[in-house]
Parts: sequence; C-alpha cells; structure tokens
Amino acid sequence: MSAVSGIQVVTVFGGSGFIGRHVVRRLAAQGRRVRVAVRDPEGAMFLKTAGDVGQIVPQAVDITQRDAVARALDGADAAINLVGILSPWGSQTFERVHVDGARHVAEAARDGGLKALVHMSAICDPATGAAYARSKVAAEAAVRAACPEATILKPSVVFGPEDDFFNRFADMARFSPALPVFGGPFPPRLDRRAGFRIDVFGDGGPRMQPVYVGDVAEAVARSLDRPDARGETFELGGPRAYGFKQLMEMVLAHTGRRRLLVPVPFGPMRLMAMVLERLPQAPVTRDQLKMLAADNVVTEGVRTLADLEIEAMSVGTILPTYLRRYRSPLAQRPRLA
Repeated sequence: MSAVSGIQVVTVFGGSGFIGRHVVRRLAAQGRRVRVAVRDPEGAMFLKTAGDVGQIVPQAVDITQRDAVARALDGADAAINLVGILSPWGSQTFERVHVDGARHVAEAARDGGLKALVHMSAICDPATGAAYARSKVAAEAAVRAACPEATILKPSVVFGPEDDFFNRFADMARFSPALPVFGGPFPPRLDRRAGFRIDVFGDGGPRMQPVYVGDVAEAVARSLDRPDARGETFELGGPRAYGFKQLMEMVLAHTGRRRLLVPVPFGPMRLMAMVLERLPQAPVTRDQLKMLAADNVVTEGVRTLADLEIEAMSVGTILPTYLRRYRSPLAQRPRLA
C-alpha cells in the first residue's frame, strides 16, 4: 500500500448495511466516487440518490470469493470492509465471512497497491468463548498480516435511526408489559435511597458504551486521509458506559412508556436460544448470549474517537430524534390546566 494521497475512488464492502449507508453518504458528501460492493446490488440502489449521477455505483460482490473482491478493487484508491454477520446461516459462517472475507480484501488491497484500507471489527473479548469474538480477532490478524498499514476500527454497540438495539426494545415496549434486563444471577444490594429496599438488579447487568453511527462513519472517512491512522487500531465508544438496566430505562423514558423491568438470567435464556438459533435470522443465539454476558466498553489507554478529533455524541442527545415514533399517544398529549 502506498502513501496517502488523492483518494478519489473508494470501494465499500457491505455499504448497504446499517453502518455502511452512513459511510457511503459521508464519502459522497466529500466528493469521492463510491463503489458499493454487496451481495444484493438491487437492495443498495437507494444509496444512488445520496450522490450525483454516477457517483455511487452498487455492484454484486461476494466477499468470500477472492476473484470477485479483486475485481471490485480494480482501479480503486481505497477499500473499506464493513461486512459482518451476527449469527451464521448456511454457507455464511463466521470463518468464511469474517476471516476469509477480511483476508481477501486485505490481500487484494495490498496486491492492487491501494492507498488505504479501513477494516471494521468490534469490541469483543475472545475469553467469552464466543465464536463471533474469535472470528473477529482472527480477521484482525489476517488484515494485519496482509496490510500492516491498515486502520482497524472496533466500535461498541452502534446506535442510530436504523439500529437493531434501541429500535428493537422500543418496539417491544409498545406491546409487552415488561422489558428484559439480561444478566445475572444479579447480586442483590440494599438501596438506602429507595427506603432501604432490595435492588434485585444489583449492578444493572453487563455494561455497554453505545457509539453514534454518525461518529463511526466520520471515523471511517477520516481514517482514509490521516497518516497518523495508518497501522493503528481505534476502539470507538460514546461519552459514557451504561448498565443494561440503564439502557432499558432510557428506552422507556424516550418512548414515554411505563413498563416493568424483569431480570432475565442467562441460564434460562441459553435454553431458549437452543431452539431459536435454529431459525433463519435467529432473534438470539447462545453465541450472542456469551458476548452479551461480558462488558462491551472501550479499553483504558487505547486510541479512541478523540484521537481522530471526533467528539462523541451522547445517547441522550440522539435517541429522542428517532425513538419518538414509538412514543405512547398518551405521553404526547398536552397537560390540561
């Protein structure tokens, strides 16, 4: 890979996904030509309106096919790999999609003399035993082996208008009398501020550090042009970390709904996941529960958004802009004098 200069044509693998669509729009706004490399180009046609005529071009690419990846990078100046799956299905395994796919992109970028490569990974701990986490770590190693100057970005839970986290629980709150607080068994503690009641949620469950999708997209775009990002790994998180209970409380606050919060230990959830993970697009798997049981926060002392000169947006600032569609009609009524 050559020195940073004149990056005009960028191939974005996985550009029609949640993070990808924000990255593509950001690159187009900078005046770059963007190739959106996806399995379903028809499903990515909506992105063409984010740029001028011919500026954004979806094309069919299977990241697990080495030759297809090389063709997608022919004539490009930079590559961005955003492809990822949360659970395997059929031939789409963690090994093929995460590890082999990342290796194909990195080797093609190296062989093609591209000026920059940005690889999207995730904050995850392989010590949990989760296959997802092991594959992400293996993918990072494959990228580093092929392209030592690649930039690796590792976000915590990413939130934004199209996310599958806050939207899922906000939608659940419309119909369900309760929201889950995963974790446990929770160590109960005495809450003196609440009249010496026993707090059955203990520390509130696993912690997360939600990061706004717009900040993640900006980090990707800046990584293309900054020499100080070459060969570096950045962990991306918001301004603060929250326990799972706090996140559910925020969902209820921003949707104007009152629901019970119910502790859900991982033991019973694993039994349920044994059945659910056999479904296409499984709502939850045992592997995901292993990930959920561990904190998902930025490691102390690593490079972060601040090192890319990005001030992270807070959950409280962004959530009201898109959770309002789930608000209770009663919560929207003005108070009578």
